[in-house]
Amino acid sequence: MKLHELSPAEGSKKSVKRVGRGTASGQGKTSGKGQKGAKSRSGYSRRPGFEGGQMPLQRRVPKRGFNNIFATEYATVNVSALNDRFEDGAVVDAQSLKAVGLIKKTLDGVKVLGKGEITKALTVKVTAISESAKAKIEAAGGKVEVL
Repeated sequence: MKLHELSPAEGSKKSVKRVGRGTASGQGKTSGKGQKGAKSRSGYSRRPGFEGGQMPLQRRVPKRGFNNIFATEYATVNVSALNDRFEDGAVVDAQSLKAVGLIKKTLDGVKVLGKGEITKALTVKVTAISESAKAKIEAAGGKVEVL
């Protein structure tokens, strides 16, 4: 088989409907758009969610809560994960966490949480840290630097 011998499967390709080419084109006088109305005119498009005048779903469903667009969203890491992935005396920051695969995106910063135990003395440089995590890291002989 050669490149010039390739062809699509039988029936998988359809020729384009050429609209507005007269009554003999097979689309009839109105090009398959029916009679009159906005939908038969060129340039017509109804807005997303429009349901023909019926109250649209996004307005029928009750709204709840509040989404704060200014909220800071942290990439979180637990102390136990740091203990598993880093060697004794290592420097832990956003780049090193990304490198070992503990976080995918830094978002608004990195926050270390205090779940689990830590035995290694690490130097942690992060945007935020919980009190329990700070206590555990310092108890293990590490240092905490909040950026």
